[in-house]
Amino acid sequence: MNWRLVTALIGMGLLAGACRKEAAPVPPPPASALAYPSAGAFPHDVSSRLPTQAQPKLPTMKLWLGSEELTSELAVTTDQLIAGMMYRTNIETNAGMLFVLELPSQPTCWSKNCPLALSAAYLDPSGVILEFHDFQPDSTNLVASTVGNVQYILETGRGWFEQHHIDKGTLVRTGRGSF
Repeated sequence: MNWRLVTALIGMGLLAGACRKEAAPVPPPPASALAYPSAGAFPHDVSSRLPTQAQPKLPTMKLWLGSEELTSELAVTTDQLIAGMMYRTNIETNAGMLFVLELPSQPTCWSKNCPLALSAAYLDPSGVILEFHDFQPDSTNLVASTVGNVQYILETGRGWFEQHHIDKGTLVRTGRGSF
């Protein structure tokens, strides 16, 4: 993984789909337990972009939540964000997926076509955990963030955060420090 490139892309906000500010209705969520940075951030008709099978394993990076280590796949492109954990049938104990949103926002998420029970931590731009949400397998129920400055969403197997005593306010760090 080229950390300088990832850091530069994060800093430039080029890792997710283009975000447009418009007064359009929010489109249906794209996939997995991750979705929208804001209305108009994804194409309004995402149905043609929904995958029919799991995406290949994405590049990974090590994250530390307190003293706990987690290996996280990085979902950074629009297609990776849309596919998320869809159709994945297992997740390793200390593994997850980090969704990198282009801009801080108040995301709305779902777990359509995801047979796994997942937990997600919503992080601010500096990597501090703001809130947690659990997702039921294969649910199309929308789960909205309660805060408006979410930049990253870290998904793990259901209960991982509780099992490892990770609370709101925890700073998520990379091998190079905080986000």
